[in-house]
Amino acid sequence: MTVYVDDMHKLPMGEFRGMKMSHMIATTDDELHAMAARIGMERRWFQRDHYDVPLPRRALAVQYGAVEITMRELAALAYLKRVGAEMGDPATAVERLRAHRREIAAR
Repeated sequence: MTVYVDDMHKLPMGEFRGMKMSHMIATTDDELHAMAARIGMERRWFQRDHYDVPLPRRALAVQYGAVEITMRELAALAYLKRVGAEMGDPATAVERLRAHRREIAAR
């Protein structure tokens, strides 16, 4: 089980009310909520499958073991999880997402 944080804070879309933000997801919701609590996030900030975390809390998550990945990798992992597939390795997530979509289109 793993918690992931993306690099959205590097992009203009990663700014919200003057804060630099990233997404945080995990292999399981229990693990995600545990990390969120550990870094001081409130449960009410949960957004169906992720938390938006400000840069200082992102740094804490990484300090506590979260893995840094790209926004594209995180989006692919989130999609795979939503469709019931294994999240697997972030490095292969984008290609696995594409393969899944090709499989669906071929049906």
